[in-house]
Amino acid sequence: MTRTFDIAVIGATGSVGETLVQLLEERDFPVANLHLLASGESAGRSLSFKGKNLRVRTLESFDFSSVGLVFFAASEAITRSYAPQVHAAGCTLIDLAAALPVEQAPRVVPEVNPQVLKTLSAPYQLTSPSPSAIAVAVVLAALRELVNVQRVAVTACLAVSSRGREGVSELARQTAELLNGRSFEPQLFDRQVAFNLLAQVDAPDSDGHGALEKRLASELKELFARPQLKVAATCIQAPVFFGDSLSVSLQADAAVDLPAICAALQACAALEYIEPGDYPTAVGDAVGQDVVYVGRVRGGQDDPAELNLWIASDNVRKGAALNAVQLAELLIKHYL
Repeated sequence: MTRTFDIAVIGATGSVGETLVQLLEERDFPVANLHLLASGESAGRSLSFKGKNLRVRTLESFDFSSVGLVFFAASEAITRSYAPQVHAAGCTLIDLAAALPVEQAPRVVPEVNPQVLKTLSAPYQLTSPSPSAIAVAVVLAALRELVNVQRVAVTACLAVSSRGREGVSELARQTAELLNGRSFEPQLFDRQVAFNLLAQVDAPDSDGHGALEKRLASELKELFARPQLKVAATCIQAPVFFGDSLSVSLQADAAVDLPAICAALQACAALEYIEPGDYPTAVGDAVGQDVVYVGRVRGGQDDPAELNLWIASDNVRKGAALNAVQLAELLIKHYL
């Protein structure tokens, strides 16, 4: 008989939490009992799972000793508040908010650094990296046998769903007001995001770098175990509901072999390679898909050691929920 697991999803009513529940069903994850948890007014709602409507329960009163695996798809504050209880109950924890120190919950992407799991012991604590880091890392992993990357420059155009349901609602509200010729006051964002681009997605530090930019850089270094890797990250807010788009420039230590690189990208199961003459978009290609799309692969205009490419990825599905579920699948297959 196949072993099954009692699972809890914290933040089940958010866009990532709901997608995570959908993926558990789609991928036939061996769930015995699924507990959907949320705090505040979200408790009491129902979500469909395998033909049943499961009621979302209050997080504050949940007994974690009744489950063996917990997904945290909520805020950093929620993870920090409840992770000690989960760990004390002997549960495996997968966090999507990067709220725990790297030493406590290492960042793992199955297509990039699954070997990290061998160094850990139960109860496992893992972090699913940011959607941008996952998208870039999957591409870099496909090329690591061909290109010795010295520097990575990423410009990440982030969908408003990176800010949760509130981001989606705010873009919809602003768009409707503008199309109807009405004025409005920005709420979630500090200025108009509809039909606009915002040069930063969170408050910068004294050096001008945002928290998500610093997280992206540190996660890429950790995923490849290369603390000296040079990473330049710029995150901008795009007026797109779902799907991130990233412009990536790589600096190698030698001239790049473009045909070999294209062949490697095409051969990678986690990628959808788009041939020259076309290019992927978030809305037209990546949203709703389980792979990262990559195209516009080209060398530098005047530097043979430069490689440029364009990435599109579903930030909610591929960049968050799917990676967390794949981590759980690795754990139950080899470690739990």
